[in-house]
Amino acid sequence: MRSRQYDPDLTPPWKRSVPVPEVPAEPDLVVEEVTTGFCGAVVRCEKTAQGPTVTLEDRFGKHRVFPLEPRGFLLEGRVVTLVRPTGPRAPQAPARTASGSIAVPGARARVARAGRIYVEGRHDAELVERVWGDDLRIEGVVVEYLEGVDDLPSIVRDFGPGPDARLGVLVDHLVPGSKESRIAAEVTGEHVLVVGHPYVDVWQAVKPSSVGIAGWPSVPRGQDWKTGVCEALGWPSNTGAAWQRILSRVRSYKDLEPELLGRVEELIDFVTCP
Repeated sequence: MRSRQYDPDLTPPWKRSVPVPEVPAEPDLVVEEVTTGFCGAVVRCEKTAQGPTVTLEDRFGKHRVFPLEPRGFLLEGRVVTLVRPTGPRAPQAPARTASGSIAVPGARARVARAGRIYVEGRHDAELVERVWGDDLRIEGVVVEYLEGVDDLPSIVRDFGPGPDARLGVLVDHLVPGSKESRIAAEVTGEHVLVVGHPYVDVWQAVKPSSVGIAGWPSVPRGQDWKTGVCEALGWPSNTGAAWQRILSRVRSYKDLEPELLGRVEELIDFVTCP
């Protein structure tokens, strides 16, 4: 006759403790304390003379301190044991777009508005896209470029700005007495806004330090500005390649001069205003 083998643990099965997962009490983790039902986000963990504790903050801003006891909390309805995090956790700053706006992960582009932003040339459009592209897609704003501003008044008339189709225009070298300022003065209307920066070309709106130069060189009157810049800096005379070199150094709004930053932000606000 064989003898029976008995489990050394004589506790009835229904009274035995089932192992539960251990979860680090990271900041912002939302749990419920099992005995009181207090629900809140973890604010901090501390080591005290009585043992480790966790502070929770409920949705009304009330704080309560609880001991970190086994099986002491519910996480998404399941019993867990909170433990102190093993190492310091650096606060995570919100991700931001190149323009400095708070990024919206997974956001889909909005259907394009009837309103538009016009800029003078392809380089202007590429620079705006580089820094404000994410913002423009979320807002549904399309940027188009003109070949200069000589025909700006007729272009604006053809566009026909209105309450639901506002038009913003960014002009290079918009300074008193310039040709650009005289043309811009001809464009008026409640639903159109013409603004500009003081630079001869949008290249100058990129900070010299970002490009790795001491400053943008002066180019004599009558000489093509971009070609003169390439010559003065010892760059190849291919202005398209020079622009790609400059654009590649622009990673965020921090690489641009404030005189351009403010004007583009102003146009985006104007076009998206209800």
